Parts: sequence; structure tokens; C-alpha cells
Amino acid sequence: MKILIACSTLDLKYKLGCTPSWWQLFKAMHEIGHEVIAVPYLGDPVESLWWRTYPNPCATESKIYNTYLEGKKRRGKLPKHNEKTNTLLNRFAEIYVRGKWEKHLNHIIEKEKNIDAVLFVNIPINHIKEIPANIRRKYGIPVAYLDGDMPTILPQYAVDRGFKFNYYVGADLSEFDAFFTNSKGVIPDLVKLGAKNVHPLYYAIDPELFSPVKVDKTIDVSFFGYGNEYREEWMTKMITIPSKELNGANFTVAGKGFTIDLGNANLIGDLSYSAFREFCCKSKICLNITRWSHTSVYASATARIFELAGYGACIVSQPYNGIEEWFEPGKEVIVVNSEEEAVDTYKRLLGDEKERESIASRARERVLREHTFRERARQVVRVIIV
Repeated sequence: MKILIACSTLDLKYKLGCTPSWWQLFKAMHEIGHEVIAVPYLGDPVESLWWRTYPNPCATESKIYNTYLEGKKRRGKLPKHNEKTNTLLNRFAEIYVRGKWEKHLNHIIEKEKNIDAVLFVNIPINHIKEIPANIRRKYGIPVAYLDGDMPTILPQYAVDRGFKFNYYVGADLSEFDAFFTNSKGVIPDLVKLGAKNVHPLYYAIDPELFSPVKVDKTIDVSFFGYGNEYREEWMTKMITIPSKELNGANFTVAGKGFTIDLGNANLIGDLSYSAFREFCCKSKICLNITRWSHTSVYASATARIFELAGYGACIVSQPYNGIEEWFEPGKEVIVVNSEEEAVDTYKRLLGDEKERESIASRARERVLREHTFRERARQVVRVIIV
């Protein structure tokens, strides 16, 4: 099968959180026997061994727009959750950009001659209005959409995450033959917005990329993330307070954008994708601390817990609504419900290497069995090709 994918970006330098996962998904599609053609919505195409590319028809415009929006974000001038970013700019996107993209996709489909399906991945859905319906009507091929930013990209949550603009205001979800979301809990919301044939598609790992390396475990408790917004409570309960109470324990936090007191934790700054593996593997305990919107809306997956399991980490998590969809609490991941429980759990695990290794081993076995991107790729194909 030949799949044409229009995706948010292929360039890791833009630091869009989903991009590494989309690389793994597209690679997995290739590995299970499908031909992938990828076109980025932001920036230039990035060639690989697993997909072919066509140029971004609005590459220059996308870079200028992204720079403009980054500036607005730094100045704290983000749009409200239920309004379009800017009337003039959205008119530009809806008329000029949408027109160029539709013409470009039509050109690719006609040139390739045998495209079996089109998949839009994390592209601003209100910028491509009418394109999916026109493709289906003109070429008779299925068109699907995949969003990995649920629930925070929906209008009722977007303001709390600080997205640069709102994808869903004015969008028509009924245009797609299938809709994939990383959050099972938002499916009723998507159906109300017009989506049909909606399926949860959780994050996962490529086992070849997320595998443990043998290094000395010099960190007792570690956490990696970007910013503390909307997870301050559990960073305080799982890092700040325990790091002060457990004298001599090495708490290490990597990432950036932290503005709260992190107690006696060591801050080591941002990590490259490759350095992240060593950071996890040298940690006796790895923390899963996620923003409230994901933990409160049922089974809203982020990539982190799957990545930690892939690295063979002993995972301790905050309470997470729906975590049992992916891992068994108490067996494959430990969930703590208070700072006191966190302190007691760290003491127990740091003193029992065998228990840590058993938890880590069970989590890795589960992720290899059920949560690989090859399995996610098969799920996408089963749905869009009927």
C-alpha cells in the first residue's frame, strides 16, 4: 500500500513534541511493507531510509509564520482557547495556504497514480478545511486524520497548554473517513465535533531505538521534561519534598523551563535525544509526571511512559486516569498518591534492587508485547484500508 502523509513537520529542530514519535510510526509503516510519502507542513522535507518526500509548498511561509508565533508565545500573547489566532493570518491560511496545499496534494496524487490513502498528521485542522472531502470526491481514496496532542489541543484545554494557535476552531471533522487520537477519553468530544470512525492510537516505541544500555546507576531518582506548568503539584510531591527528606539521595532533573522550587534536586539542563537514553538507564527510579489535562482525561497518552518502559526503567508515576490501559499498576509501574507515599516508595525501591529490576523487566516486556509502533502502524492500516 502507498500512503501519502501530510505531517506537522519532519525536522526535529522545531522541537514539536510529537515529531520523534511520527518518525517511528512512519518507519514502522515501511517495515510492515507499506510505502510512505511524507510532506511537512512546517519547514523543509527531511529524507530518510523509510520514506520519500515531496517539498512543502509553503516552506517559506511556514517558517515565517512559526517565527511570528514563537515571538507571540514568548511575549505571552497567545490566543484565547475559543478564538482564532488572528483574523488576517487565518484568512491568509484559509485562502492562500489552503489553496497551495490542495493543488500540491492533487499534483502528488496524480503524479504517483496509485496512492491508496491520505493521512494528515497533526496539521492545523482548520487550515485544511474542504481538502479531505475534495480528495475523496475527486480520487475516491480514503482520508484520515491523526492527532497526538489530545486533550490539550481541543478548545477547552488549549489555553492551559499554551499552544501557539488553535487548530479546531472552525474545523470540520466530518470530512475524514477515520480519526485517530492519543486520548480515549476525548472520543465523545470528537464525535460531538463531527468526527466519525474514531479510534484511540496511543503512543508507543520503536524497540530498536528504545532499548536499555548497561551503565552504572549513579542517579537514584530522575525526571525529564519541559516546564512545570500544570504539573507543579506532583513535581512538588514527587521531587521537591522527597529530595529534602531523603538525605543523601541523588535526585536529578533534566530539561528546561522549570520555575518552581525543586528542593535538593540537581538540575542538569536539556538533553539530546541520544543522551536521554543514558540518563534513564543510569537512574534507579524514573518518574512519570504529566500535566493535569492528560492525567485527568481518561487514557490520554504521552510518549514518556512508553519510552521509559522501553529503556527498562523502574517507573514511579503520579495518579493517572486510565494508566491501566497500558501498564498494570503495582506490577509494571508504581503509582503514588501523596508525598508521603512517594517518600516511602523511594525508600523501599532504593533499598531493593531486585524489586526495581522486576518492575522494570515487566514494564519492558509489556511495551514490547503491546506498545510498539509496528503494532500502531498495523492498527492505522486496518482502519483506513477496508
